[in-house]
Amino acid sequence: MTITVITGANKGIGFETARRLVERGHTVYLGARDADRGRRAADALGARPLLLDVTDDGSVRAAADRVREEAGHLDVLVNNAGINQPAKPVEEFTATDVQRVYDTNVFGVVRTVHAFLPLLRKAAAPVVVNVTSALGSLTVNALPDSTTLLPTWVPLLAYNSSKAALNMLTVLYAKSFPEIRISAVTPGFTATDLNGHSGTLSVEQGAEIVVATAAAGADAPTCAFVGASGNVPW
Repeated sequence: MTITVITGANKGIGFETARRLVERGHTVYLGARDADRGRRAADALGARPLLLDVTDDGSVRAAADRVREEAGHLDVLVNNAGINQPAKPVEEFTATDVQRVYDTNVFGVVRTVHAFLPLLRKAAAPVVVNVTSALGSLTVNALPDSTTLLPTWVPLLAYNSSKAALNMLTVLYAKSFPEIRISAVTPGFTATDLNGHSGTLSVEQGAEIVVATAAAGADAPTCAFVGASGNVPW
């Protein structure tokens, strides 16, 4: 039995990832910070609802405790929870604005990996999938015209830098825990609440790379920044 935890899974790419992994036979703990929304989403898929707010240390610890009590180990952790930044010019951003985005997109991943690491180490072929974005690529952002590599590039101070930080976390975690297959994947510009459904890809298309990596087991890549069309420049 493959035990899988997905954060931020009551809608969007997380929900679609949960649906497909349930179809593949995974026992999916569907993480959501709202208990009612999480329960409804889990019931719709045949998953197990898991109250999990990645911005709250106590919530993350309680979620890990529950999985330990019920399953004893964790095969797959998908760090999918993420938020966008306030819609305003870069010069108006304060440290508080950036901190709010980082609390979910960066520190939330650190909290979750820290809490679930003992359970991952009990699995035969543990996998961690960090859902990132090509907007976090230093290569893309440093170009004089970033749209030459990424036509959908926008200068999002908090969001882009948070995903760059997530990419670095992925590298350092992968080097620190070689027994765990840890990688970052980018779904592409997917139509979700994160972008007001302005994305050019469907949720089904965006979830493809997440599902493929989560289901790969011992064959999952390590320290790779992978998109739907192949490797993406860091």
